[in-house]
Amino acid sequence: MTMPRRGRGPVPVLAAVSLLVAGVLAGAAPAAAADPPHRVDNPYVGARVYVNPEWAAHAAAEPGGAAVAGQPTAVWLDRIGRIEGKDGVLGLREHLDAALAQRADLVQVTLYDLPARDCGRRAPQGELSIGDIARYQAEFIDPIVEILADPRYADLRIVAFVEPNSLPNLVVNTGTRYTATPACDEVLARGTYLDGIGYALSRLGTVPNVYPYLDISHHGEVGWPEDSAALTALLLQAATTAGSTAANVHGFVANTANYSVLHEEYFRADDVVNGQPVYQSRWVDWNPFVDEVPYTRHLRALLTGAGFSPAAGVVVDTSRNGWGGPGRPTGPATAGDVNRYVDGSRIDRRAFVQNWCNQAGSGLGPRPAAEPEPGIDAYVWVKPPGESDGATGSPNTGRPYEPLCDPYYVLPRSSPYDTGAMPAAPPLGEWFPAHFRQLLTNAWPPV
Repeated sequence: MTMPRRGRGPVPVLAAVSLLVAGVLAGAAPAAAADPPHRVDNPYVGARVYVNPEWAAHAAAEPGGAAVAGQPTAVWLDRIGRIEGKDGVLGLREHLDAALAQRADLVQVTLYDLPARDCGRRAPQGELSIGDIARYQAEFIDPIVEILADPRYADLRIVAFVEPNSLPNLVVNTGTRYTATPACDEVLARGTYLDGIGYALSRLGTVPNVYPYLDISHHGEVGWPEDSAALTALLLQAATTAGSTAANVHGFVANTANYSVLHEEYFRADDVVNGQPVYQSRWVDWNPFVDEVPYTRHLRALLTGAGFSPAAGVVVDTSRNGWGGPGRPTGPATAGDVNRYVDGSRIDRRAFVQNWCNQAGSGLGPRPAAEPEPGIDAYVWVKPPGESDGATGSPNTGRPYEPLCDPYYVLPRSSPYDTGAMPAAPPLGEWFPAHFRQLLTNAWPPV
């Protein structure tokens, strides 16, 4: 769990969806014959990206959802049972077979099952305990790599997003910070995440058509210089652990399952209002970055300078960072107070930029696209829009409770109702119709 830094001074596949996806593909150019497998600099260029029919079924069933149900989203492998699939849910091999049937040539998968996963978050917990690194390697990573290495899938470009938000947790939720958790401190001391990610990269690196992307979080979590420097060091350490080398990392993914806007159009971190710099405002909180693309370009420069490939690219998750609707500003605020200026000008309308759970007012962001702007390999939808970030709960119920998913939780030194979380949310990964409908209504660009 990431807390605000203020005061620091710093489903079965439905036939209807099969028809929908077929319709989307029919509107595209005919697929060319598969080229022999070879590495490319940017796997998204010229690629037809796989549309997950399970997510498409949910989206198409919502009012107006058919307008976006043909968009590609990542397949999340967040527990061992997801690999084979069960109870009508597709397993990894079935997704890859579906991609071949769609004549897709790029599939996105998210690996998300480290031992003691999300050590900074109170709930939900992952399935593996902190001592289960051997299980992670043998029962999670090895079966995934075995499937991906099947020659049947050799012509698919497989983009693997590796363990989102794991290493950033070891930066912001350890040591003397008030956000520190015993679990994160222990994970850092044991090297659990480093060993797990290093092993994953070393095994993924044996499959020529797999493109691993490491998570670099977002500007509102690790944009501060001391944090981005620490994250850079951890990323390099993980990439050179357990038999891996930095060459196994094809690129980096930013804003995974988060809500940070690509560009704040109406103010900058170096603006000055009545003699007071914007970076001293409550919302910016001394962060040199107020939006995502400048942060990703900066961090990529740090990472390539530290030893990652100069050709490493960056993709940004835009699944939920649109922030459209009637509350979207149309120009800079005119208020003289620096806090009112920032709050009136910013497109990102979270009370705190660190808020991450089922955010009220959020909207679909730009649709997936290759090379959408200089320095960015692709906009991608890593988080399937409409899938919950975590369950709404109440404390003292005997069940796992995550305060930042509770719309009534009062953050330290702040006012009520500022988690921004929507009420009545189901558990992590389950379909949340109210959230999807809000995302559709507030999409930017509009749907």
